[in-house]
Amino acid sequence: MVEKMKLLHITGPKGDIDRVVKLYLNKYDIHFENAMQSLGNLKNVRPFVETNLYKETMQRGEELKEYMEGQAEETIEMRAAQARIIVDEVYEQIKDVRSRQEEWKEKTLEIKTWMEEIAPFIGLDFELCKLKDFRFIDYQFGRIKVEDYHKLEHYIYKNPYTLFYECNNDSEYVWGVYFVPHKYLMEVKAVYASFHFEDIEVSDKFEKMPREIFDEARKALETCEQELARLQIEAAEIVMGRKQDILSACESLESYCRNFDIRKYAACAQANDESGEYYILYGWMASKDAERLEAEIAQDDKIIWEEEEGNSAINPPTKLRNPKILKPFEMFVEMYGLPAYNEMDPTLFIALTYTLMFGIMFGDVGQGACLLIGGILLYKFKKLRLAGIVGVAGIWSVVFGFLYGSFFGFEEILPAVWMKPMDNIMTTLMLAIGFGAVLILIAMILNVINAIRAKEYGRLLFHQSGVAGLICYGFVVLCALLFVTGNGIPATIIIGIAVGVPLIAILLKEPLSRLIERKSRIFPEGSKVMFFVEALVEGFDVVLSYATNTISFVRVGAFALSHAGMMGVVMTLAGLEKGSPNWIIIVLGNLLVAGLEGLIVGIQVLRLEYYEMFSRFYSGSGKPFISYRKD
Repeated sequence: MVEKMKLLHITGPKGDIDRVVKLYLNKYDIHFENAMQSLGNLKNVRPFVETNLYKETMQRGEELKEYMEGQAEETIEMRAAQARIIVDEVYEQIKDVRSRQEEWKEKTLEIKTWMEEIAPFIGLDFELCKLKDFRFIDYQFGRIKVEDYHKLEHYIYKNPYTLFYECNNDSEYVWGVYFVPHKYLMEVKAVYASFHFEDIEVSDKFEKMPREIFDEARKALETCEQELARLQIEAAEIVMGRKQDILSACESLESYCRNFDIRKYAACAQANDESGEYYILYGWMASKDAERLEAEIAQDDKIIWEEEEGNSAINPPTKLRNPKILKPFEMFVEMYGLPAYNEMDPTLFIALTYTLMFGIMFGDVGQGACLLIGGILLYKFKKLRLAGIVGVAGIWSVVFGFLYGSFFGFEEILPAVWMKPMDNIMTTLMLAIGFGAVLILIAMILNVINAIRAKEYGRLLFHQSGVAGLICYGFVVLCALLFVTGNGIPATIIIGIAVGVPLIAILLKEPLSRLIERKSRIFPEGSKVMFFVEALVEGFDVVLSYATNTISFVRVGAFALSHAGMMGVVMTLAGLEKGSPNWIIIVLGNLLVAGLEGLIVGIQVLRLEYYEMFSRFYSGSGKPFISYRKD
């Protein structure tokens, strides 16, 4: 069901907002509205804009926590000023250590860059400084893909003006340096480029052979890492000496910083009595929480509050409240859209109909029990809402497994309490269509209830899923039932009146709705002839939708037959008729059928829920309730 909401208007001195949030509002889930949107038309009202004084200190505190080790200690509550003093004191104590850490980190990064630059050419046994002394020979470091290098080798073999020295390689690239007389540089460079040779610039500051440079850099890196580790220990000793104070300060600052963000919802205004500025907050709360909050702040003379439950300018958010067993099914409701505040919550409806149809289409005691156990375990330990839905659906699968007499595909172990679908194909399909007709009628009744709650009387009376549609479709279903059971159907004139009059009302729903709402213009603008033409086309679409929506439920019976048929194929492949079945095939077949058909059935049932039923009574236009504590 949809939680009943109250809109609270809270006002007080501007400087008192942090105390109010910490002392009162932090205890409750509140959906704040932007006060400026509600008060924008008033004079002397402006957004509550201030610089967050706690943010920088909180970030320093988070940096200090990086030096801590071991288990978290119990924290104590402290005021923001005290917390800021503690964090700033400790941060100042390790300021010099952190400065030296940054210097060593920069040096470490520089050394790593050198190593990455020189590592690919570590196989070159030549001092790099001597390359700069070449007067008539040019050189270029780079890399080339292995497949292109094999092609390049043929060119190098035939060309006397270039030499390629391979320095290193892996499964993808070959690194090296090529030499070429200055006279032929442009020609050879173009050829290397045609083989996708990628130039790499090596710094001129390198003097020795690449391996010597790399080894020296590695030793320097070890020295840097040792110094960083020593500085880390030095800073950690300072921080750990005041671990409890820092953790308490950080927790306090985090709370103040989060509470500070509430200002983005607030507005400010100047008091008429020169008492200064005051803040204004608008927030939705569950009625029971609002009553408790009102009782708490009733004695606080710095807070002014009032209920604005009738404020039509602000739409209430939707917060669902359902029993634990229905909580997983809220996922399907959220996927379609949350109900509007005055709309019926369809969670119970979808929980009952979804699992029931799943069980009808997937009736098997053994496989249903597996779904039940697996779903419950996953929901309990992993909190997967879909697993909870599967677990509940597994209950109905077990129930219909007994009704069909099916156990892991074996049709002879259990007697059918009701019937075996494959022995009654036409009965199964006809019952599925009848079941669908009943669900559509229930959806129409729910639409009538929603229309009454929303006070939409045109939708209530003349919508294709309103009273007119309920009478028209319900009478057709009644006649079909009488015909199938062999009873006489009403006279033609009665059928014509019971079906025709509501259908005409549906065709004329727009002018009739305007008439009962007492609007000055009954017919919409434009040609009346075109209106009636469009009404006739729409009427044809309504009749067609009644038929197609009803027939669509034949898939419920079709999948019940499909499950029995697929398991029959598995048993045939396993050689069950010969008396010595292959159990490996039976196990694998059950896994395949349970996985594949379970997925398809789940999707098909959800399609029936959304397109054949939800579309008749449910809009899903609600906005979610978002507590600022979770924002």
